[in-house]
Amino acid sequence: MERWMLRHSADNRTLFFITVYFALFAVLWAITPAGHAEWSTTDWWTGAIGFLVLCPLAFMGAVTTHNAIHCPIFRNKRLNKAFQVVLTLTYGHPVSSYVPGHNLSHHKHTQSRRDVMRTSKARFSWHLLNLLFFLPQVSKSIMRADAQYTMMMRKRHPRWFKQLIIEFIVLGIVTVVFFALDWRKAIVLWLIPHLYAQWGIVTFNLLQHDGCDENSEYNHSRNFVSPILNFFTYNNGYHTVHHRTPGLHWSKLPAIHARDISPHIHPALEQPSMAKYLWRTFVMNNRDNYDGTPFTLRVEGPDEDWIPDPRDTAADLGAEGLA
Repeated sequence: MERWMLRHSADNRTLFFITVYFALFAVLWAITPAGHAEWSTTDWWTGAIGFLVLCPLAFMGAVTTHNAIHCPIFRNKRLNKAFQVVLTLTYGHPVSSYVPGHNLSHHKHTQSRRDVMRTSKARFSWHLLNLLFFLPQVSKSIMRADAQYTMMMRKRHPRWFKQLIIEFIVLGIVTVVFFALDWRKAIVLWLIPHLYAQWGIVTFNLLQHDGCDENSEYNHSRNFVSPILNFFTYNNGYHTVHHRTPGLHWSKLPAIHARDISPHIHPALEQPSMAKYLWRTFVMNNRDNYDGTPFTLRVEGPDEDWIPDPRDTAADLGAEGLA
C-alpha cells in the first residue's frame, strides 16, 4: 500500500480542500432552482454565499495544479495522472498544458522575452487595470506557445500528449453535460469559478514579479508571508525559494525561506499583508520598483522562441515528466 500513499502528509490538506470543492459544487447544483424557476430570497442568499466560496476553492485547485506539476503528491504514477484529471475539473483547464508556459517558459526565462507571462506586458497607466486584465494581456502568447509545444510533443513524446488529450476530453464532456442539464447553473457554478481560478493563478505572477530584479539572486520575486494567506495557498506566497528550487514540496518552503532567503532579500520583498499591498499598489496606483525607485516600462518586443528540445527537458515537464 505504501506505493499508493501520499509522498508528503501535508497534502492531506490538499485533498481535503479538493473534496470540499466538489462537495460544495454538488450541493449548490442540487439546491439551486432550475433556470426557469422563481427564486426565493433564501435561494438568492444561498446561491450568492455558495458562489463566493466556490470561486476561491477553484483558485485553490489552480494552486494545487501548480504544485502538482512541480512535485507530484502520490507515490504511484498512475494515481498522479488520475489526479491531474481531477485537478483539470477544479481548474477548468487541462493540467498538462500548464507545464510548457509555466515550467519551461516562466521558470527558465523569468521576465525575459522568452517568458510568455512577463509582467512588462502589463502596460496600462492605471495599474488597477493591469491587475484586472493581466490574463487577457498574456493569454494570446500562452495559447500560441502551448499549441506549438503540444504539436511538437504529439510525436516526440506521445505519453505526455495522451495525458493532455485525456484531460481535455474529460473536461469537455463534463462541461457539455452540465450545460445540457442547465446552462444557467453551468455558467454560474462551473464556468465563472473556473475563469476566476485561471485569472487568479496567472495574475498572481504580476504580484510576485512586477518591479523586481530578475537578474538578482534574491530580489527577483516578491513574497507574501502572511500565515493565513499561505495556509490557503499552500505556502505559494514564498516565491523566491520556489524559483530557486521548483521541485521542493510546498510544506518545506517557509523554513527554507527563513533560513536561506530572508537574511539576504530586500525587506520590501517580504510583504506581510497582500491586502495592503493590493490597495497601495493597484488601487492607489503606486507601481514602483521593489526598492522604491520609480518604475519604468521597458521597450516591449515580441516573444522570443523559448521552446526547447523535449528530450533535454524531461525533468521539467511536471509530475510525470516524459517517461
